[in-house]
Amino acid sequence: MNLDFPAEDIKTLSPLILAHIGDAYFHLYIRTRLLQTTHNITRLHDLSAEIVSAPAQAKIYSDIKNFLTDDERDIFRRGRNAKSHAPRRATVAEYHASTGFEALLGELFLRKNLTRLNEICELAFVAAFKED
Repeated sequence: MNLDFPAEDIKTLSPLILAHIGDAYFHLYIRTRLLQTTHNITRLHDLSAEIVSAPAQAKIYSDIKNFLTDDERDIFRRGRNAKSHAPRRATVAEYHASTGFEALLGELFLRKNLTRLNEICELAFVAAFKED
């Protein structure tokens, strides 16, 4: 199976498709990263569900946006502005921000920019545990 996407094809993908891929990557990153903190399955599930939630991702983006490049913030905006419907557990603003964050991750993944993808995910992981 060939998982390579030409750059011109990635540009044409809907931001919601990018967010779909980014969501999957972020789930796996967080679940794997949490193994360094606990091996209790209930705790792993609870922490990962909390971190990958729309409200948490909106807060994470707010905390890390200054570390992003202008191009990365543009990808975020494109995802944030995509037409979608917010779930009951998040405000519309939170849901759109989380969609933008996930779109950024999805685009980095499809472009195989794994170094930057992991840098951003690690920033997000640290931000998730930051006390306000």
